[in-house]
Amino acid sequence: MVETSQLIQQIELFVDSSRSPTQQVREMEGYLTTTDHIVRARGILLLGEVLVHLQSKTLDAAAIHSLMGFFTDRLADWRALRGALVGCLALLRRKSSAGIVSGSDAKAVAESYLQNLQVQSLGWYDRKLCFELLECLVERYPNAVASLRDNLIYGICEAVDGEKDPHCLMLTFHIIEVLSQLFPDPCGRLASFGRDLFEILSCYFPIHFTHTKGEDAGIKRDDLARALMLAFSSTPLFEPFAIPLLLEKLSPSLPSAKVDSLRYLSDCTVKYGADRMAKHGEAIWSSLRDTVFTSLDSFLSFTPESLEGIGLRENEIAAEALSVLQKLILQNTTLFLDLIVGDVDINMIFNIISSYKSYQEIPSESKQRLHAVGRILSTSAKTSRASCNRVFEYFFSRLMDIMGLSVRNSSGHPSSDESILVSERCNHGALHLCTELLSACRDLITSSETILAASALTEETWNYLLQSFSPSLTQAFCSASLCASEDAHDADVYFGVKGLLILATFPGGYLLVPKIVFEKILVTFVSIVSVDCNTTLLWKLALKALAHGSTNSAEIATQLLKCYSDKVIPWIHRAKGFEEFPLLFTNNIWDQIENSFVFNSTQATNRGVLDAMMKATKLAVASCSEENQNIIVQKSYSILSSTTSFPWKELFQQERVLIVQKVDNISFRDEWILSLFAAVIIAVHPQTHIPNIRPILYLLMATLLKGNVAAAQALGSIVNKLGPKSTDAQTSSDCTLEEAMDIILNLSLWIFHSNSSYDIQAKLTGVHDIGLINLCNGVGSCTSLQIHAIIGLAWIGKGLLMQGHEKVRDMTMVFLQCLQSRGRADVLHQEKGVSENNYELDLLHSVMKTAADAFQILISDSELCLNREFHAVIRPLYKQRFFSTMMPILQSLIMKSEPLSRRLLFRASAHIIIHTPLIVVLSDAKKIIPMLLGGLSALSNDILDKDVIYDLLLVLSGILMDKNGQEAALDSVHTIVNCLFELIEYPHMMVVRETAIQCLVAVSGLSHARIYPMRTQVLRAIIKALDDTKRAVRQDAVRCRQAWSVFYVCIFLQPATAHVFEFERVL
Repeated sequence: MVETSQLIQQIELFVDSSRSPTQQVREMEGYLTTTDHIVRARGILLLGEVLVHLQSKTLDAAAIHSLMGFFTDRLADWRALRGALVGCLALLRRKSSAGIVSGSDAKAVAESYLQNLQVQSLGWYDRKLCFELLECLVERYPNAVASLRDNLIYGICEAVDGEKDPHCLMLTFHIIEVLSQLFPDPCGRLASFGRDLFEILSCYFPIHFTHTKGEDAGIKRDDLARALMLAFSSTPLFEPFAIPLLLEKLSPSLPSAKVDSLRYLSDCTVKYGADRMAKHGEAIWSSLRDTVFTSLDSFLSFTPESLEGIGLRENEIAAEALSVLQKLILQNTTLFLDLIVGDVDINMIFNIISSYKSYQEIPSESKQRLHAVGRILSTSAKTSRASCNRVFEYFFSRLMDIMGLSVRNSSGHPSSDESILVSERCNHGALHLCTELLSACRDLITSSETILAASALTEETWNYLLQSFSPSLTQAFCSASLCASEDAHDADVYFGVKGLLILATFPGGYLLVPKIVFEKILVTFVSIVSVDCNTTLLWKLALKALAHGSTNSAEIATQLLKCYSDKVIPWIHRAKGFEEFPLLFTNNIWDQIENSFVFNSTQATNRGVLDAMMKATKLAVASCSEENQNIIVQKSYSILSSTTSFPWKELFQQERVLIVQKVDNISFRDEWILSLFAAVIIAVHPQTHIPNIRPILYLLMATLLKGNVAAAQALGSIVNKLGPKSTDAQTSSDCTLEEAMDIILNLSLWIFHSNSSYDIQAKLTGVHDIGLINLCNGVGSCTSLQIHAIIGLAWIGKGLLMQGHEKVRDMTMVFLQCLQSRGRADVLHQEKGVSENNYELDLLHSVMKTAADAFQILISDSELCLNREFHAVIRPLYKQRFFSTMMPILQSLIMKSEPLSRRLLFRASAHIIIHTPLIVVLSDAKKIIPMLLGGLSALSNDILDKDVIYDLLLVLSGILMDKNGQEAALDSVHTIVNCLFELIEYPHMMVVRETAIQCLVAVSGLSHARIYPMRTQVLRAIIKALDDTKRAVRQDAVRCRQAWSVFYVCIFLQPATAHVFEFERVL
């Protein structure tokens, strides 16, 4: 038997380019015109199928016209109808590049279709083809078929009426949708058929589809429901019939019918427009209100997990009803808010809650309505700024009256008497509605693209009311949460904590909620959590709010953590009896991290939140006792080793290449856990035990090569706190400092240029250049790897330097190697093209700049790690020794270096000069001043060096203000003045220009005999600064001109005679 593919090939050979389509039809004439119905039907179907497979084959207009005419005529032949339908569809669906049917031919097909076909009398597959043909005509040839006017509309109505097959219904619904777009004029021809068309559609609503036959497997109920919905909303002409039907279907108890009605109503609201929907405003509002009232549950969850949600079980019907309401309010704010404000049932709820002091006292039916009113008001408030203003103006004010809060009580701190009154008159039903309104207002501002300016906020009613009532409302929430009465209920505590949390998480910082309110809320949460009653709901809610009160706002999370770091920890240090709170806080963070297995992209990539969390963790751990620190370290290590994807098997077996390759693909969650673990390690005492330190060293070294600076800082802290032997004086661990350094320096992680001969005064020891290929394959490009390795080595070197370990010398030699280009730039210029040169030079410069900045890491004071607050081991005078050792080496290298290396060597020396105590610099000022001036000159051309320039100027200023420094400066005074001339025009930083001028003023106090020859040059140079754009610079320039313009008579006595030189006074 011939395969289908072979048959198609034979057919294609038959229909070749040598024959015209007309000739081909003539050759088949006997089959196409025979009186044998079966043969004729098969012949026409064969021709139609051939055209289906040749849709991309180019045909001329005459051939298409001829074929189209043939198939159009065959539509009247009911015995060969299927072939005629297939052929018409094949021709009508052709692409323009292959030749398409003309408009007149398409119109002829439509006329024949309407005249000859009785669609509903056909079998289901032929009906499907008929509907596909009709769909193709109205979609692809709208102008041609639109001219048929009423005949087309009537024919469509006749064709689709009574259809039941799911596949056909999908087509019929879409045909009516497209038909509405074909005649968009609401007063046009479609208007007279609007009722008839909708009566056809209404028979199918709501969709009841239970077919399980194989041919219907691809059709789902939701597909049919959506297609029918699009037909319902396709034209405003259906509005008089559709809206009453949808509202009527809201009353039955069948949930699916209610959901469909609400979804259709939502789509029709948008498509029909505000004017048409306003006709049904009262009826729609009444139906939506009743739907919400009867759909919501009377049970409200008071668990910590529901603190950031609505506290009610999900209900699809209520959610759809509230969605419709939101669209209606957005479309016609005045009408629907008037209906809500004037609604009798809603106002009755306000009267009911006034009668009950406690939430527990409210009857179950009234609770259900209370929850419904809360959701309605919340939805209304967060729809738009205008709706929020209206809802707050009417309902929020009423709630304040119910709770007895007024503006006069909100102007400042409530007194103790006022606090008692607030506690006594607090209405917890009103508190619930307050939380709903405040949450909606917060969500509205959060969802806005930008936070409104302060001037715009003053015009908002909700902002005025929030600012006016927030202090006393905060007191009310505090009273509810801390209620100690016998009839207190979980609901009272829950509403109080939730209200405080919402107020604390308003976006815009202190722009919306006063700073005093924010601080009071935070202090309340801290005081609750500090009490050892972790089994109570209040404690759990407060801890949840404190630790995760801003999961929807990275900005607020950062503010809360910064407030904890800057205020709560210092307060704990001053107070007594709160030593356990840092432990509780840190453990809670680890508990939340352990239970959070899904990190979305916003959480994972927000570095500000992670930085604030790490800082808070470090401060909390540092304030703990050694005993509590051991608990934290054990917990964090347990979570790190048990819930992350790090290769712990390879870490323990020390399979180095596999470690690097597997760590390269860690998740965001694993990266956060490792960073927080590093924060814990940074802050512990030297005596705190770190378990399994060897695999931890391998892990930290592998991850620092991905650019994780926290891992590098943790390594520096570890080597700083490890002793040469395991003693009580140092970190209690299973590894000594020498063993740790052997692991670090022999792991083949520190990759540098291996084919250069270096002229360094001391030979590098303990650092290896092997493993580059495997490591680069596992981590990334060589340059980025080298940069991360330099930064990591710098932090490790800092830990060694602070404890006075001699191994730091080896590490500084590594950095000096990287700072020497050794002709590599010249080789690049000679061997490669321009674009590749620039790229390679940029990479080389990046590595060298990182090596120069490594000296800043080594000697500067860090707030992030390795300081007294985080219990670092600090040997006295370590900076002085490093300064004395490195400056001669750098001075020698600068003299012999090439231009590319020289500038970065000056940058490295600048870091050492800047961060060495000034008294040490002054003791060697004569040698240091030339290097300092060379650095100022070499670095003044790059904007990236502006901070270094400024810091160097401060050192120079200190030298010029010191008596011993002035004597040292006399030898280089001409160079100093010339260098300052360049800096008084420095364009990148105002304070550089200002400080340079101040240094010139200081120079004027040196020996007049040495500086007088430069007086004219200084006065000429300072003129430009008098026109500086910054007022502070101009003021210093005036003072400088006065200092250099006035010289008094100086008398120099000689052994024999006295010569008096009178210096002119320049005004």
